[in-house]
Amino acid sequence: MKNNTKKTLKYFIFHAKQFKLQMVIMTAALILGTLAGMIWPILFREFFDILISSQDKSVIVNALIGTLLWIMLVEGIEWISWRFAQYTNHFFQPGVMANISNECFERLHLHSFRFFTNNFAGALVKKINRIVRGFERVADKIYWDITPMSLKLLIILVVLSYINPYLGLIMGIWTIIFIVVNLKFSVYKLKYDIPRSKQDSKVTAALADTITNSTNVKLFSALNYEVSKFKKVTHKWYKITKKAWDVSSHIEAGQAAFMILLEFAILYTAIKLWEKGSIETADFFLIQAYLFEMFHQLWNFGRNLRELYEALADSEEMTVILNTEVEVKDIPDAKVLRSVRGKVEFKRVNFGYGNDEPVIKNLSFKVKAGEKIALIGPSGGGKSTIVKLMLRLFEIDRGKILIDDQDTSKTTQDSLRKTIALVPQDPILFHRSLMDNIRYGRKNASNREVIAAAKMAHCHEFIKNFPKGYETFVGERGVKLSGGQRQRVAIARAILSNARILILDEATSSLDSESEKIIQSALNNLIKNKTAFIIAHRLSTIMGADRIFVLANGRIIEQGQHTDLVSKESSLYKRLWDLQVGGYL
Repeated sequence: MKNNTKKTLKYFIFHAKQFKLQMVIMTAALILGTLAGMIWPILFREFFDILISSQDKSVIVNALIGTLLWIMLVEGIEWISWRFAQYTNHFFQPGVMANISNECFERLHLHSFRFFTNNFAGALVKKINRIVRGFERVADKIYWDITPMSLKLLIILVVLSYINPYLGLIMGIWTIIFIVVNLKFSVYKLKYDIPRSKQDSKVTAALADTITNSTNVKLFSALNYEVSKFKKVTHKWYKITKKAWDVSSHIEAGQAAFMILLEFAILYTAIKLWEKGSIETADFFLIQAYLFEMFHQLWNFGRNLRELYEALADSEEMTVILNTEVEVKDIPDAKVLRSVRGKVEFKRVNFGYGNDEPVIKNLSFKVKAGEKIALIGPSGGGKSTIVKLMLRLFEIDRGKILIDDQDTSKTTQDSLRKTIALVPQDPILFHRSLMDNIRYGRKNASNREVIAAAKMAHCHEFIKNFPKGYETFVGERGVKLSGGQRQRVAIARAILSNARILILDEATSSLDSESEKIIQSALNNLIKNKTAFIIAHRLSTIMGADRIFVLANGRIIEQGQHTDLVSKESSLYKRLWDLQVGGYL
């Protein structure tokens, strides 16, 4: 826990150092402003000392006006210093926060496919927001509260010691005890703040999960059930939060009592010193002014320190993610995949999801450039896993995957994925325009090229009927489009990419019969002279494949063309074919 807190602080310091000039200006302004703010009580002490003197009134008035001018000068310097600090901070904090956001965004997306399947999107968004706002809170507490407080306490101790060593000694001992006790309690409170922060993320995750599945909640009349589940999560958050807040209140109650004792001790000592003639009457004004300032600073110190640790606790979950090793990453001297024709080879590939039984077992096959391969078989046989391994969404346990005799584990992920276009069964689109979603296949494509691809995928027919045409926004995950329309957009994106290797994962499953016929024609044109892997449950769609791989339990148990496989009486393919044909009949 403490280690992660230190890592968070180091991370904040690293980003703050990128703005050294602003930090120097802000530090200078803070020191000057704080010093000016602590000098005016001394000048007012002189003001009252002159006021109660027995000199001639005209002399007193002239002295008072002179002192007043000094007070105004000091307050003017204080005003200018803090304005410098504030306006420079307008460059500093937003700049650091933007850099942290950018790095978190990039580092988060470097994580693997598995990472995102194990984490709720809503919770990840909240973690990034927390670390960004966490820096703001930490910077505010350190710069605007704790650093000025430290300077003010040092000045107060020096001045009081100058007035009388006993006053400085009492104040010094009390301050040390007060700060040490608050530090101990603030660290102690962390064991409540961190679980509170984690439970807060769970509340967000539960909320995001039900919002994403709001249709299911309605369709299955599950509102009462979901409300009950959500109440359990929020009740746990309530209990942890209440405990954390109770600890804060206990600390504040103790420090308030401690301050009452200090006030009595200081003023009692001052009275006795005044009785002995060791201090002047005007010194009472300075002592009381500094005493109130001390109380104000130290009262807020306890709260600021606890809020500082709370901000670090809130940031800690994202710190853990930033320090988590990326599962799939390029090797240091990774090469760019070049001159891709589309030859694919699996060499004794083994893979399993975590501690489960291997999904792919000693799998080997060769696919020539331009060959059309169909992957079929029972659910869980390994079809989708082969696709994910080709795209290197997971690292294989053993073996090699080669594209044009280049080991994909030694090439950059970006260059690998640029050679492969995937049309998934359930395409997910950005909440952006149709033009942007299709152009995602090739970011530098012109509008004319996008529209040409849309026409080939038969998107143009429905897009042109929208009031905003290609500038129509499709909604989160593409919810404003039908399943068939999303599928056509995904096909258009794949067409535009012009990748040498294509993966069609049930690419026509969401289409009606008429649309399927049109799209199938477009896909046949698309896959000409390209290597294609076609995952399909409807065997009628893959009859024309060059080879059909029948997968079961992570192995290829049969392979060949449709006519060869269907003629084998004992083959799994024939059994599946007969079931489908019998179903149609």
